Amino acid sequence: LDDGSDLARATGYADGNSLLTNELSHVYQLTGFADPVYAEAFVTVHDYDILLDILVINRTPNTLANLTVELSTMGDMKIVERPQSHTIGPLDQINIRASIKVSSTETGHIFGTIVYEDASTQEKGYINMNDIHMDIMDYIRPATCTDEVFRSMWAEFEWENKVAITTSITDLIEFLDHIVSSTNMKSLTPFDRDENGSFLAANLYAKSVFGEDALVNVSVEKKDDNDVKLAGYIRIRSKTQGIALSLGDRITSVQRGLPPKQ
Repeated sequence: LDDGSDLARATGYADGNSLLTNELSHVYQLTGFADPVYAEAFVTVHDYDILLDILVINRTPNTLANLTVELSTMGDMKIVERPQSHTIGPLDQINIRASIKVSSTETGHIFGTIVYEDASTQEKGYINMNDIHMDIMDYIRPATCTDEVFRSMWAEFEWENKVAITTSITDLIEFLDHIVSSTNMKSLTPFDRDENGSFLAANLYAKSVFGEDALVNVSVEKKDDNDVKLAGYIRIRSKTQGIALSLGDRITSVQRGLPPKQ
């Protein structure tokens, strides 16, 4: 029996490496290796809920009493289940769970402090944890609509974010495919992939798990110079400011070039 292959097929991954890579991308190191308490969190996003499975390791030779992971959030997130206090023996480890409710599609942050008391010295210790940055891509799903509905929403939505195109990609179709795959959106504009033009315009559409619409218009041209660089703008429109800003940040961070091949 090959449990790894069975799990990969059951979860829709082509191979075990992509499954492992996906899981590791959701592990966040919260404290340093030199800290008396090491902590890392495995984050699972399921629509409206964020589940944190926090591994806490006591790296000291003393028992740590009343150890608590105190969490706070920034953005439209609310802590539903706060971690309980624990006592951890020398060089021992425990798993602590926390649950957070999300109410809208926007970039959020989870941060906090580990508080504990050394049972031997009675001294209190505090360790500030690294932030957990929640990715808007966890909430965006590709969707489709008619041209008429797209134009109607484009005229109606008041929030717009305009991103200038800056990329090392030199092919128009390749750039559009990269933006579509990096933003979990769907292109609504049919085009001939074999056509060798110097300009491309496309409308992209997606919906969030909360039913919010995200509209994107890509207008890109190939400059007629020695560099053959692409130039233009990507415009994002939505009914809420959070999607427009978060999607703009996402596009800015991924547009510069294709990720390295595994």
